[in-house]
Amino acid sequence: MSHTAHIPSHRKPRRNAPKTALRAGVAGGVLSTIAVAGAAGPAQAEPVTQTIEMPTITAGLSTAVAASAEATQQVAQDLQTQAQEDAAAATAAKTAKKAKAEAVRKAEAKKKAEAAAKAKAEAAERASRTAARTTLSASSGSSAGTGVASASSSSSSSATGSAASVIAFAQAQVGDAYVSGGTGPNSWDCSGLVQAAFRSVGVDLPRVSQAQSTAGTQVSLSNLQPGDILYWGGAGSAYHVGIYVGGGQFVGAQNSSTGVVQRPLSYDPPSGAVRVL
Repeated sequence: MSHTAHIPSHRKPRRNAPKTALRAGVAGGVLSTIAVAGAAGPAQAEPVTQTIEMPTITAGLSTAVAASAEATQQVAQDLQTQAQEDAAAATAAKTAKKAKAEAVRKAEAKKKAEAAAKAKAEAAERASRTAARTTLSASSGSSAGTGVASASSSSSSSATGSAASVIAFAQAQVGDAYVSGGTGPNSWDCSGLVQAAFRSVGVDLPRVSQAQSTAGTQVSLSNLQPGDILYWGGAGSAYHVGIYVGGGQFVGAQNSSTGVVQRPLSYDPPSGAVRVL
């Protein structure tokens, strides 16, 4: 082999110059930037040796916190007050409801008691009238019959004047209903009818049968005149009244079953009579 023969080289071919220069420039720039930053860093970063206080901000925050706490406390107080008021209102409503229920109960009890007392009184009155009739029938016997007969014969003449007006008023109500406490114009009790009949001629009588049985002069049943007031029971304690219309007849508001009727004296013999005309 010749010494001048070509020997292959194992070295890499050299890169072209422009690329190499570009890469060297970029690397140099980066290193320069790092160097400048490193040199400037220690000069600017100084250690902090004291704390800066901010009194104005701290005071404002304290005031705000206090105000918030006060507002919260006020809200709590308002809620507590409202709760107390609601509880008081509920208690008052409950008490009022209970009082109303008690008042209604008492009113109903009173109404029932009054109704029971009225029914008892009516029953006692009916029983008294029945007993009185039985006693009169048993004790009077023939004397009562004789008196009624005499009255029939002696009173057969027609009534005149005020007596005739009283009788006409009473007879005009025959057929009306009997109602306890009734004073007309379409329903009556016994004393209400008698009072209204005499009022039609300007004579004012007491309202109840007990007082009407002593309102005039006591007369014998054997000496009756048309317009006399008949009563059943004792004078001053009579439980029933009617009007003698002559001819042995009387008109009276008897009871709820019969209403106002005209009947002979023998139908229900009276105990006595008074004359006011």
